[in-house]
Amino acid sequence: MNTTPLTIESLLDAYRAGRTTPTDVIDDVLARIEAAPDRHVWITRLTREQVMSYVAALGSMTGLPLYGVPFAIKDNIDLAGVATTAGCPDFAHVPERSATVVQKLLDAGAIPIGKTNLDQFAAGLNGTRSPYGACHNSFDDAFVSGGSSSGSAVAVATGCVSFALGTDTAGSGRVPAGFNNIVGMKPSCGLLSTTGVLPACRSLDCVSIFAMTAADARRVLDVAEGVDAADAYSRELQSVPLPQAPRIGVPRADQREFFGDLDYARLFSLACERAAAVGGAVIEVDFAPLFETARLLYEGPWVAERYAAIESFLLAHPHSLHPVTETIVGSGNQPTAVAAFRAQYRLKELQRQAAALWTAVDVLMVPSAGTIYRIDEMLADPIRLNSNLGIYTNFVNLLDLAAIAVPAGFRTDGLPFGVTLIAPAGTDRALLQLGAILHLASSPTLGTSAVPVPDSIAPGDDIAAGYIAVALCGAHMSGLPLNVQLTQRKAHLLRTTRTAASYRFFAVPGGPPQRPGLVRVAQGGGAIDVEVWAVPQQHFGSFVAGIPSPLGIGKIELEDGSLCSGFLCESWAVDDAQEITALGSWRAFLKLV
Repeated sequence: MNTTPLTIESLLDAYRAGRTTPTDVIDDVLARIEAAPDRHVWITRLTREQVMSYVAALGSMTGLPLYGVPFAIKDNIDLAGVATTAGCPDFAHVPERSATVVQKLLDAGAIPIGKTNLDQFAAGLNGTRSPYGACHNSFDDAFVSGGSSSGSAVAVATGCVSFALGTDTAGSGRVPAGFNNIVGMKPSCGLLSTTGVLPACRSLDCVSIFAMTAADARRVLDVAEGVDAADAYSRELQSVPLPQAPRIGVPRADQREFFGDLDYARLFSLACERAAAVGGAVIEVDFAPLFETARLLYEGPWVAERYAAIESFLLAHPHSLHPVTETIVGSGNQPTAVAAFRAQYRLKELQRQAAALWTAVDVLMVPSAGTIYRIDEMLADPIRLNSNLGIYTNFVNLLDLAAIAVPAGFRTDGLPFGVTLIAPAGTDRALLQLGAILHLASSPTLGTSAVPVPDSIAPGDDIAAGYIAVALCGAHMSGLPLNVQLTQRKAHLLRTTRTAASYRFFAVPGGPPQRPGLVRVAQGGGAIDVEVWAVPQQHFGSFVAGIPSPLGIGKIELEDGSLCSGFLCESWAVDDAQEITALGSWRAFLKLV
């Protein structure tokens, strides 16, 4: 079986160079899946005809940020026209609309391959709680894959897709990443919409991203994020930087728990040494409030939220659940309102204690899991061993933190080990950058392949020599009338992002086509959506020469604080122009006219 990683960067480079086509890639992906051992990865695979309908819809829109990139979807996330089962056949239903986050990816050119296996109703961290079969580890079939986003992680690790969506309430986007030698991004709560995602604990749920590298995870995050008015838990978050040499907090030596796994203990010590070499000081801190917070998630009344998510189904189908899932979720009707309030009070106290950590450190680093178990061990003791897997993960969402799991070496038996970097909400991109550096220093290969980790995995706007990055906010963006001026010059999209909140945005008279004007201000500005494109240097002059007054090229500050060449407007031209700053994007304005 071909397990060569289908990284997003390598695919887009191949498309730009004309070395392959989306049709060829999809045929290769389908062949890989057919040739792969049956590890119970998929619940529903799309037919070739279904997949090719998405390819056909791309047409010539080669500038889309995820053009022709194959991906998988955890089967508690909706894809229009394909059954969502959440790992329970009796629950299956066919949604008319895709989840918001899935639709964003489709609009960006990504190609869905299928729906992946999971611990039923996302209740588990091991991957065995599914009537579709226990998902096997990508390195050794005798071991658990991690869960609950089991199939998504294995699909990425084995090179069957470029990236996959999971969910992460208690560690489901991090534990499987650690067990399969891939990157798992758990965004800040509310950064990605959960509309169209079956809740586990709705107040804590996140959509997570699995990828081979942090750079690929960043590309997906750039497309998938955004406030969704239909999701009550969606929120606007400003990007928060980390210091260049962050202080990295780790559990005190006497608080580390590896359940007798000497290899994992050794590998975490090595990870601490590497973190000190590539980052700042590594500082031991007291994890007691974090571990107590972690216990609240399943030992406290939050299990009632899991019950609430599927209460009507449980009452109508009392015998449809996996036995272990029924034991856990079924107990959710027992906590009282009094217990719920008491737990909230204690959580607030623990949040205050945990907040004090950030005066001493900038980032936390923990094992993604304390050990890994064989499938037969997990089946024999499913609740206790699963609980062991969550001691380093369960506290993160309760404390409103962001996290990224990255590979960090291998046990002597060849099974992967991973670490997770954790920081306050809004630090997602900074964590991706730090995680990329640690990944490169720690792991020799990508996924299950023998392909070395590339030395260019750090995400950002770095582009190849001979190109100039240009930020666009109007008619030159993907799919809009003037985008052809870029594609004809062999330019390509790097990423989507926003400006710093220092700009006013106007619909400038004139055209066709109508164009916006971006003006920097000292106060009263907003953040505006932009696309950053790489333009070949030899064509940059002719591109700029075609820009009409009152527009021109200057330096634009992006939300991460970096400066990029981009379109600005002379201030005199907006005196009588319609201000559209509140809309936040040119595409939002076009929907109104």
